[in-house]
Amino acid sequence: MKNSILTLVFAFITMTSFAQKSTYQLSSHILDVSKGTPAAGVSIKLEKQNEQTKTWQFVDEKITDKNGRITDFLNSEKANLGIYKLTYFVSDYFKKNNTESFYPFIEVVFQIKDNNHYHVPITLSAYGYSTYRGN
Repeated sequence: MKNSILTLVFAFITMTSFAQKSTYQLSSHILDVSKGTPAAGVSIKLEKQNEQTKTWQFVDEKITDKNGRITDFLNSEKANLGIYKLTYFVSDYFKKNNTESFYPFIEVVFQIKDNNHYHVPITLSAYGYSTYRGN
C-alpha cells in the first residue's frame, strides 16, 4: 500500500513537471527611447475586428511587466486569424514620470494570417512612436 501511494505521488509529480505549458501567439513590448528603458506599467487593450459588422470586440487587457512586455496574448491552441488592434494607454505612463506628452494612447492595427507568432513592439517617446513586426 505504501509503495502504491509513493508510486502515485511520483507519477503525479512527473506529470505536472513535464506538462505542456500554454503557448501564446501574440506578444508586445514597449521601449521608452527617451530614457532607454522599458515602459513598465502600461495598460494595453487587445480587440478583434468583427468581419461582418466592422466593429471592434474586446479580447483582453493586460499591463506591461517590469521589462515593458506582455507575452501572453492569444492562446495558440485557438484559431486566431483576423484583424486585431492593440491600444497602448501611454498617457498615465508619462504622467507618472512627470513628462508632458502628445499621444494619450496609440492604436496599432494588424492582421494575423497564419499560426506563426506575432510580436508587435513599439518604441516610444513623449512626442513620437514607431512600430514594426518583431519576432
